[in-house]
Amino acid sequence: MSVSAFNRRWAAVILEALTRHGVQHICIAPGSRSTPLTLAAAENRAFIHHTHFDERGLGHLALGLAKASRQPVAVIVTSGTATANLYPALIEAGLTGEKLILLTADRPPELIDCGANQAIRQPGMFASHPAQTISLPRPSQDIPARWLVSTIDQALGALHAGGVHINCPFAEPLYGDMDETGVEWQQQLGNWWQSDKPWLRQALQLESEKQRDWFFWRQKRGVVVAGRMSAAEGKKVAEWAQTLGWPLIGDVLSQTGQPLPCADLWLGNGKAVSELAQAQIVVQLGSSLTGKRVLQWQATCEPDEYWLVDNLPGRLDPAQHRGRRLLSSVERWLELHPAEKRQPWATVIPQLAGQAWQAAVASNEPFGEAQLAQRIRRYLPEQGQLFVGNSLVVRLIDALAQLPAGYPVYSNRGASGIDGLIATAAGVQRASARPTLAIVGDLSALYDLNSLALLRQASAPLVLIVVNNNGGQIFSMLPTPQDERRQFYLMPQDVALRAYNQPETLLAWLALLQCGRGCCR
Repeated sequence: MSVSAFNRRWAAVILEALTRHGVQHICIAPGSRSTPLTLAAAENRAFIHHTHFDERGLGHLALGLAKASRQPVAVIVTSGTATANLYPALIEAGLTGEKLILLTADRPPELIDCGANQAIRQPGMFASHPAQTISLPRPSQDIPARWLVSTIDQALGALHAGGVHINCPFAEPLYGDMDETGVEWQQQLGNWWQSDKPWLRQALQLESEKQRDWFFWRQKRGVVVAGRMSAAEGKKVAEWAQTLGWPLIGDVLSQTGQPLPCADLWLGNGKAVSELAQAQIVVQLGSSLTGKRVLQWQATCEPDEYWLVDNLPGRLDPAQHRGRRLLSSVERWLELHPAEKRQPWATVIPQLAGQAWQAAVASNEPFGEAQLAQRIRRYLPEQGQLFVGNSLVVRLIDALAQLPAGYPVYSNRGASGIDGLIATAAGVQRASARPTLAIVGDLSALYDLNSLALLRQASAPLVLIVVNNNGGQIFSMLPTPQDERRQFYLMPQDVALRAYNQPETLLAWLALLQCGRGCCR
């Protein structure tokens, strides 16, 4: 019996099972212990293979692929800290709903807790962050193949959102020629190998039902708050709110076109808050709001009804409103709850939003990150997409810009970390094959320099803008102690990126922009 040959047959069942659940993209890091998984993935023609030498970046690449494809994405890494490097991407996926399947190779049990090299306690290492955790046994022909495939099917079939961690121990030898070892074991699955369906199929029904009193509430004064959703959903939400005659407060990630732009500015006006207080119902479609003043208003508003609609489970409402938490995709919600044509009831807010937008456009401040954010619509590639980094960048675009309705916008606004942003943008671009504009801060770029290697394999033009304000300037907007601010909060790195390009005036920026537009044609 060949241990290496059976390891590969065991891994082949796992990888083939993934294809039955819509896995097309698979991300692979180099490693020896993961050899059975890597070779099984390489031999399976159903996969598109992505490779990277940095596991942290690899996890975020998978995250970006899952965001844009809206399909589960698998990741293969070796044992030890390689596995631990997937933690940030897994956490983000758990909060934003992307499906990641982490296949982590491991040492067999007899090599754990005895001083063996590269052997750590991997089962359960991600705590509560995966939606499902599977600790597989060492490959053995005493375990039926149908147990292995149904175990995978049960976990993936029950996966609504987030990650699955499948820990896969393999004993040595890991290398060797294939022989007949395990052929009969695989053949226990019969014609499953020729089908395209899971071995074990189960229905997942978690969506809320239609709200029977919607026909009553849609006749009232309402406000629509739009959080994170798909581009197609954002466009439909904008039309839905317009038909109802309800003001729409759209987050930068809502892709609704923000018909009332600069909400973080006009919400500072008491007249706007007073008019919003007349709303009898607030319907929030999508979670994860960005703007500070939007969040402050959302936390203090007290309508008769507050409905929060999102496809992810959980409360998703830091303000803890009394109301209804409805589990549904935005698209499905709109189908079940049609709008009725009514005249707009809010008159002050559109005026204030228009004034705020005109003030932002007319600003004569020197060229900088705020001016870039306000003008961002001019720089978007046709038929393309925007990836926005965290910290100050996304807040400025949310507060000052007005993006086209239905234009795809991506970001990591679950845990809102600054790690892995370039890698995530690379994944978004690869899955969509669209021209991409990505904007990150200088610390975010430094954090993820390894992922510049991923951009060499872009399938369409990608322009990366680094807003180099020399440190975490968002802390300048917070009441951080003045004496300690520079050393302990801003942490300026004095790193120049001018070897790529560094415009310092608006004219220089416009000249560079023309070059960028040429790249995206």
